[in-house]
Amino acid sequence: MNKKTNINFDNKGNRLRNSKHNFITEDFLLQNEFARNLYHNYAQDLPIIDYHCHLSPKNIANNIQFEDCTQAWLAGDHYKWRAMRALGIEEKYITGDATNEEKFQKWAETVPYTLRNPLYHWTHLELKRYFEIDDLLFHKNGKLIYEKTSEILQQKSHSTQGLLSLMNVEVVCTTDDPVDSLTYHQLAKKNNIASTLLPTFRPDKAYDVAQTQEYLTYLDALGEASGINIHTYQDLINALNDRIVYFHKHGGRLSDHGLEQLYFFEPGTYDIEVLFKKLKNKKQLDTEEIRYFKFETLWHLCKMYHTQGWVQQFHLGALRNTNQRMLNKLGPDTGFDSIGDFSQAFALSKFLNLLDSEDQLTKTILYNLNPTDNEVMATMIGNFNDGSVKGKIQFGSAWWFLDQKDGMEKQINALSNLGLLSCFIGMLTDSRSFLSFPRHEYFRRILCNLIGRDVANGELPSDEKWLGKIVSDICYHNAKAYFGF
Repeated sequence: MNKKTNINFDNKGNRLRNSKHNFITEDFLLQNEFARNLYHNYAQDLPIIDYHCHLSPKNIANNIQFEDCTQAWLAGDHYKWRAMRALGIEEKYITGDATNEEKFQKWAETVPYTLRNPLYHWTHLELKRYFEIDDLLFHKNGKLIYEKTSEILQQKSHSTQGLLSLMNVEVVCTTDDPVDSLTYHQLAKKNNIASTLLPTFRPDKAYDVAQTQEYLTYLDALGEASGINIHTYQDLINALNDRIVYFHKHGGRLSDHGLEQLYFFEPGTYDIEVLFKKLKNKKQLDTEEIRYFKFETLWHLCKMYHTQGWVQQFHLGALRNTNQRMLNKLGPDTGFDSIGDFSQAFALSKFLNLLDSEDQLTKTILYNLNPTDNEVMATMIGNFNDGSVKGKIQFGSAWWFLDQKDGMEKQINALSNLGLLSCFIGMLTDSRSFLSFPRHEYFRRILCNLIGRDVANGELPSDEKWLGKIVSDICYHNAKAYFGF
């Protein structure tokens, strides 16, 4: 690691007032001795299994060096972009044509105003863990921190693979479209990189039929990737199965789905071949037909996952691309999404029951974005845990807008109250940034503090060895066993 860097002076040697306030101590977020012992003795040094993220496999396989900290830290990070927009910063300094140094400086000016937002904690954890910088980032030291972090990022230890190694990342599961060749996953395996890089099958475009012409263009790409001319709905299913087999051959063991909500119909409500023919004839499906198409395609996909022994993931509840003007200007995934208030329980239960009744329900992780659904998800998983696998159906970790201290605590509490926290497979980054892995540390500290608080309150026995085992299972061993990595 690098020698500790303290940015206490500007480039003229002037002292920077209030530059250094080291609140990220060894015991950050750990409020009693038992919590501290749990974290330091049972969680801190465990490897990371990041089973869902959006990192670039190309950047990992090619072991790139980022040009500067803006490229590594700000590019693609819509959490930071939203904060900067809220502060009134012009878009040119966010996604526009300002220089990378100018963009970083605007972020430095923003950081002090993010207090009580998880960005404040994450920013200073990331500066400390990757660059050993203890200083609070603010406008006066932005230039120096930009220069120092950019310099460090040129070192071999801070290449993409180096950054993963610094955080002890054992497994990275990226998010990949069915048409992806997985070239870079294969290259990473050939080069035997330290962190295992595995693909995740994300077939959202295969059933996103709201825009007919875009869908038909996608079918051409899927047909080319699978070697199957897609003329019928059965051809579509065959092509998807071909890609699932291909992903499995190259280490894929997970699928993932980004959905507002799951839909349920009695199979055969519509003739799916008739709907598919309508699409092929460039006609628009109506709302119920679109929903049925998604339902039946997901139903077939889930049965194929079961055949391969995969884990399926459902991310539910995001209201995406709400600002049409900014969508037209910047495109999707640029920070204009929010929590949705979709009805989840009834159709979700029916969909899972349909698979279970056919003995086709594979291991499943349910993530919700609306915290009002925490108890729904925590009880839903219990409906389909059948004793065949420990924690077969999982209530996934607090996701997106909820992966902050309050959101994590609420998810943990709901799962604890209504299920078995001890079976939980723990945290993931769900990030596009190579500097986001301290989120695992953040989660581990929050988990240890909650358990330590219960011990201090006399609600749990003061059995460090047993509770330490539960903590280490949640942070690493449960995921290791669940996915079979």
